[in-house]
Amino acid sequence: MDFSNKLIHGRLIKRYKRFLADVKLDSGEIITAHCTNSGSMKSCLENDAEVYLSPVDDPNRKTKFTWEMIKINGDWVGINTGNPNKLAFEAVKNGEIEKLKGYTEVQREVTFGDSRFDIMAKNKNETCFIEVKNVTLKEGGYALFPDAVTSRGKKHLETLIKVKEKGMRAVMLYIIQRMDVTIFAPAKEIDPEYSNALKNAWEKGVEIIPVQAKVSPEKIELIKELPFEL
Repeated sequence: MDFSNKLIHGRLIKRYKRFLADVKLDSGEIITAHCTNSGSMKSCLENDAEVYLSPVDDPNRKTKFTWEMIKINGDWVGINTGNPNKLAFEAVKNGEIEKLKGYTEVQREVTFGDSRFDIMAKNKNETCFIEVKNVTLKEGGYALFPDAVTSRGKKHLETLIKVKEKGMRAVMLYIIQRMDVTIFAPAKEIDPEYSNALKNAWEKGVEIIPVQAKVSPEKIELIKELPFEL
């Protein structure tokens, strides 16, 4: 996924009210950017860290920038929660994820039961529902999800089990927007209910695919699948 516009460089002053961040641009101007990440952003927040923002050309929006990434421990961490969905859609459509190759029809935002899934992919043999999650939380070498309690995430897992029970393929696709981790796991201490639900879903046939992404100011690209531990 290439960034369509050149990103703007600055340094983080603070993130507040979940959806806002004050940033000092290289010009010295202080602006307020929109933060799409509603979680705690634990392990990817550091005052005065380098950040990149994308400019927004929308007269109806109060904030004229969207916060895309932050530099932590010398490397970029992608914090825009909208990007993994775009990445995943492109990757499935283009057959770039080994376990999700071979689909001839790929759609975004498709409803099943009382849930809406990020991607539905089809070929003549099967239908596959895919839920995409953005992962930024790091603890040691582990990438963890979620970074805050998510009842919505738990509901998605429960609905994916129903997808599987209907004879279709059900996939949890975790896009890990940082390169300083080697394994994925649920964040048991933060949301034990989600952790239990993920293990239950796995035991009932829901697939877990964690994929690591390399984030840079020019683009975000999927690098490799990581192992996971439940």
